[in-house]
Amino acid sequence: MERVEIPLPEPAAGGVDTPLARLFGLLEAVAGRDQPFTLQSMAVELGLPKPTVHRLLAQLEQAALLQRQGDARHYAAGVRLRRLAERLMLNDSFNGARRMVLRSVVQELGESCNITALAGSEVVYLDRVETAAPLRFYLHPGSRVPVHCSASGKLMLAQMPPAQRRRLLGHVPLDAYTGATITDPALLERELEQVREQGYALDREEFLPGLLCVAVPVPAEAGRSHNLCVAVQAPVMRLNAERAPQVLPALRRAAEALARIEADAMPRANRA
Repeated sequence: MERVEIPLPEPAAGGVDTPLARLFGLLEAVAGRDQPFTLQSMAVELGLPKPTVHRLLAQLEQAALLQRQGDARHYAAGVRLRRLAERLMLNDSFNGARRMVLRSVVQELGESCNITALAGSEVVYLDRVETAAPLRFYLHPGSRVPVHCSASGKLMLAQMPPAQRRRLLGHVPLDAYTGATITDPALLERELEQVREQGYALDREEFLPGLLCVAVPVPAEAGRSHNLCVAVQAPVMRLNAERAPQVLPALRRAAEALARIEADAMPRANRA
């Protein structure tokens, strides 16, 4: 399996107070309101000084993201902000296409399927479709799992050049989540070598007891990576490590379909 440079996103800056974070927080507050608001009410809601909120409102009004009402005291979403929301809804067909791929895998295999990406030192679930089986492990979109004991995480680690992988793992504690978690760096490197050779990765109850996961990469152009994986998860009583290769054809078809969706979306992103 070819090694490619996978971008390592910066960790989320939760709680960091920056001008951009304040602007975004104000827009979030506006999106949560169903009626116009005043400077005073927004300052109270955000917990910011009135002069600061006044400056933020002026910037957003100048950008046509907010507009004043007739009394000049109340603010509401501007034309540009409303158009932005409309475009997000219209372009949701991209996520809808991804979800249809996941649903086809679930229908074929009868097990939960998800799309994952590397986010800092963790793997984040971008989307997921659950199986209808009564016994299942529920992990919603937005869930994060450790990179060293998840199938997708090991797959992404295996694709990295050694220096990039060492840099990442040098700041990640190899905590044991179950008795099967690989916590020895040498053993993990040996596991990653096998992942590189076979082109897929397994989580053999390494993160959650009783859960097995199989992941394959979403292919991209030579030398690049979408930083995406598609994976199937199931209780070990329905899918064990010996039977895991049986799900690979369906997963690889899904990966190819997702790659086509990503490729179709790329020109639009470049033109934006």
